[in-house]
Amino acid sequence: MSSSSPAGIADFGVAVSTDPAGAPVLHPRPAELPEVAAALRDAGYRQCLDVCAVDYLGADSRADLPDEVVPERFEIVVTLISHERRGRVRLRVQVPEEDPRLPTLFDLFPGAENPEREAFDMFGIAFDGHPDMTRILMPEDWDGHPLRKDYAVGTVPVRFKAAGDTR
Repeated sequence: MSSSSPAGIADFGVAVSTDPAGAPVLHPRPAELPEVAAALRDAGYRQCLDVCAVDYLGADSRADLPDEVVPERFEIVVTLISHERRGRVRLRVQVPEEDPRLPTLFDLFPGAENPEREAFDMFGIAFDGHPDMTRILMPEDWDGHPLRKDYAVGTVPVRFKAAGDTR
């Protein structure tokens, strides 16, 4: 393990893998997310760089997950960095389609507020305990979540200018 890896990463009690660059990737269950994130913050990973969502609809197999991780349709990926260690660690949390919600990381990392709202707006994944779980990109009255793979595309007519039109 590289010197930028958090000490005792195996003691977190969650599945661990590495990304192609050799950085650690932890795979906590949804209920374990706040505890694992707090332990990483205490280990020096004090900045949440990003929270993003992935929709794996139609993915028949997921070879990128450790054997003990049960794949779900949605995944939340949290990237934490440590300036002291000059390293990063990723958390990949599987989110079930039937109940797409996770505990918020806002209390631990206030910078997670807007990325969590974006994941909610675009994918419909709610974050329990978030101070403002409302849309951030789409209008409040928008139906659906546009980055879901089963979202209906092409319902808004698009007008193109003719090739010779100079308006």
